Amino acid sequence: MNLSKEINLFLVLCISIQSFAQEKGQELDSIIINSTRISIPFKKNSRTINIITAKDIKNSAATNVADLLQQVAGVDIRRRGTGGGQSDLYIRGGGFDQTLLLIDGIKMDDAQTGHHTMNALLPIEVIERIEIIKGPAARIFGQNAFTGAINIVTKKRLKNKVSLNLEAGSFGQFNGSATLGKETENSSIIAHVGALNSDGYRNNSDYKNQNYFLKGIFNKKNQPIEVIATFFDKKFGAENFYTTNVTFNEYEETQNSLLGVSTTFKSDKFRVTPRIYWRRGQDMFLLRRDDSGFYRNFHITNKIGVETNASYTSDFGITGFGVDFSRFSIQSNNLGERARTMANLFLEHRFKLGSFDITPGVAATYFSDFKFNAFPGLDLGVQVTDKVRLYGNVGYTFRAPTFTDLYYSDPATSGNPNLEPEKALAQEIGVKYSDIKFSGSLALFNRDSEDLIDYVRPNTDASIFTATNIAEVSTQGIEFESVYKFKMSKYNQIITFGYTYLNDDILDQNKDLSRYSLNTLKHQFISRFTSQLFKNVRQNIIFKHAERTVGTSYNVWDASLIVDFNKFTVTLTANNIFNADYIESGFVPMPPSNILLGLRYAF
Repeated sequence: MNLSKEINLFLVLCISIQSFAQEKGQELDSIIINSTRISIPFKKNSRTINIITAKDIKNSAATNVADLLQQVAGVDIRRRGTGGGQSDLYIRGGGFDQTLLLIDGIKMDDAQTGHHTMNALLPIEVIERIEIIKGPAARIFGQNAFTGAINIVTKKRLKNKVSLNLEAGSFGQFNGSATLGKETENSSIIAHVGALNSDGYRNNSDYKNQNYFLKGIFNKKNQPIEVIATFFDKKFGAENFYTTNVTFNEYEETQNSLLGVSTTFKSDKFRVTPRIYWRRGQDMFLLRRDDSGFYRNFHITNKIGVETNASYTSDFGITGFGVDFSRFSIQSNNLGERARTMANLFLEHRFKLGSFDITPGVAATYFSDFKFNAFPGLDLGVQVTDKVRLYGNVGYTFRAPTFTDLYYSDPATSGNPNLEPEKALAQEIGVKYSDIKFSGSLALFNRDSEDLIDYVRPNTDASIFTATNIAEVSTQGIEFESVYKFKMSKYNQIITFGYTYLNDDILDQNKDLSRYSLNTLKHQFISRFTSQLFKNVRQNIIFKHAERTVGTSYNVWDASLIVDFNKFTVTLTANNIFNADYIESGFVPMPPSNILLGLRYAF
């Protein structure tokens, strides 16, 4: 079936189920998207953006960000087990190196490999909201925002409270955490410590993970200064994460840490936010868990960055501009000792022309190993009525090869030091409808890519996959999201629905010779029913359907129950209720039916 027929069928489906709503319409309208230089109210943005609020997180009974993101249409989280221990992040059919993760606006890109992106995810207890920006975002954030970006915004205060959390469940899962909030007259402190453990649901799938978080806001009365520090340590069995050899017993340990300091200077017309940060990563991989001499990869990475973002408001609109400099270095027994210096300049201007708001902009980027590139873009929007908004955007986007793409080598894989950066021209048009009970969005998008990096072998008999710039890749898609909110027994009931269709085609390329590029989600359905029938009891039922380009498909049902007792909250989460047999990533089967019982106490 061709794309036009898919679109027609889907539009009929949309009409038949009417317009659903964005959850918490009034609450979302008050949110300002600050991850860009120009701060824009959520309702007036001319891009496809999803917001997961702290209230959403609390109502979901989710235990980690990876599980939360799996409930967003267009986002493909490919997990390798429980507890969010190891997973990759994809948006709209892009690769795991093509989505940028930010924490409070700090870019967490890793020039070693995008496999480590999800290692930086924060514990849900300290998250205020998650902003998911879909589509080309290089003009806004720079490289790695090839298909989108996710910004995790942390809480600023917890109002002098302590919360304790214990969870236990299938496969020997046992999790514990403590979160502290402290307010003084001139400062705010949030501290969190947590541990997650499991015996594993299959051979060599155990894990021991620890996470630490500290955030402080000082000098609040005069010039507030924000300091954030994180540290994550993960040790896990990695059975068949990267190979199918039954004689191997793979094992991995990773560390990820961040230290950032920022402040914001404001006046009637100016807003300036300088920031300095240091991100460190460490990765140790053993092909045989009990034999470090057989095959071992060990990498230490450091990224040090300085950036300033500013905006100026005048009678002609809002002008945003920024500059950031960073240096990334790696020490590795496989990739060698290497370094990369990056510089980015950003300029954009938002103005009104009649009923239209128009935002042109450009990013100019310098890489010490790939020289200069410039990436312009344009956002366009019109508020047709108070409830209906039409929008569109177009832009060039790019991604520089990682050091793994360039230099990695093992018996089955070879990097390529002659790779060129990936480039694409992407377009999107959409409509948003917003009301107290009903709202939703429908977007059609296209991405024409050049020089995409895939691992390709010369023929089906060859065993070596070599990193290669594919000549051309064309991606088209449809995305629909909605929520309907109604009352029953005086309480709010919410039904959400999301669908994404992707047509991702490698042109002039033998598909049998490609390792990565053809495993995107062709069809993705996500639905959630959040109900409340009694004052202190809430329930969630979640359905996920996925059909991948390679032909595999699966249906997964999850559910959760949340019961509040004054200062206590009891949660029961059931995953894969009907015991579906499926794989999200590589060769790793996902866990069978499992449950997790949680107890939270706040005082």
